[in-house]
Amino acid sequence: MTKVLVVDDSALMRRRIGELLSGAGFVVETAVNGSDALALLPVFDPDVVTLDVTMPGMDGLTCLARIMVEHPKPVVMVSALTAAGAEATLEALRLGAVEAVRKPSAGALGLIAETLVDTVAAAAHARPRRARNLRERLRLTRARIAGEDFAAPPDPDSAVPEAEGMGAVLVGVSTGGPSTLEEILSALPAGFPWPMIVAQHMPVAFTGPLARRLDELCALRVVEAAAPMALEPGCVCIARGGADVELVRRGGRLMVTPVPPGGEKPWHPSADRLVRSAMRLLPPERLVGVLLTGMGNDGAEAMTELRKAGGRTVAESEESAVVFGMPQDLIRRGGASIVLPSERIAGHLARLLAPPGRRTG
Repeated sequence: MTKVLVVDDSALMRRRIGELLSGAGFVVETAVNGSDALALLPVFDPDVVTLDVTMPGMDGLTCLARIMVEHPKPVVMVSALTAAGAEATLEALRLGAVEAVRKPSAGALGLIAETLVDTVAAAAHARPRRARNLRERLRLTRARIAGEDFAAPPDPDSAVPEAEGMGAVLVGVSTGGPSTLEEILSALPAGFPWPMIVAQHMPVAFTGPLARRLDELCALRVVEAAAPMALEPGCVCIARGGADVELVRRGGRLMVTPVPPGGEKPWHPSADRLVRSAMRLLPPERLVGVLLTGMGNDGAEAMTELRKAGGRTVAESEESAVVFGMPQDLIRRGGASIVLPSERIAGHLARLLAPPGRRTG
């Protein structure tokens, strides 16, 4: 049975979360603070840790950093949806936490009960990623781009034919996404020729801070698509959390715009909806779909349709995915043009979209 360590300084929240997870079939132990959690880890040996972000004494970020060094485990952060809570949560995801869920008020736990149970169940099968020194990460990733990826023979099923006008790269990502996006986007060159639209499953409070953080780390401009905006080469648009996003044409310009979330599936922003909206406006040879780590299957159906129509798709491989669900479903459907670990995706995209005279291999 899956064992979960619940860490929260509130006795009421420990009891309520513990009862919820126990009722769902998990074996639960609790800790009152970070120090208590670190002492329990080698004894209880949980499969998953739920960790409050804000605690007196050793806070959640300090505890998480110690866990990832001393006893690496899948960690789900429980965070308040405040500006400070969002920033702390993004830092936690960068440090190696698998996912974050909203911390409810004491009387409103039922509102996130299903989400919490599903997230903990998915985290039990996740591969926690330890944060590496950013400078070293960038050096190694860029070395791979300049070496292995660009020196490799061109994939005959991956070369994008010349087409007049701009295309778009469409990314679907969920659990484990922020650190994976950081790894990929920070390795893309400033002259990347197409815009990129990212559907990252995330609450609305988190996507703005995520875009600002990525913008600081990347050569590309990264913005939150909180309102309709024109697509430009080399710009990365992070879809606003809690809604869906579509491509539209207005005044002859290709734009990305947030739209109310659809009710067909539980994941938002929806990668399937993003891809299908793009396919209505652009020929498939001017679209590249990328499906990254995440639980569920969002994006797999639409990207399979894209590949069958003549577009190109990339699925993250199991070896690097925190949760293999979304890319695995794309692979099973036969919808992946190529399967790559996350550290090779930036190089593949750069080579795929390079002008013919600059392609190597």
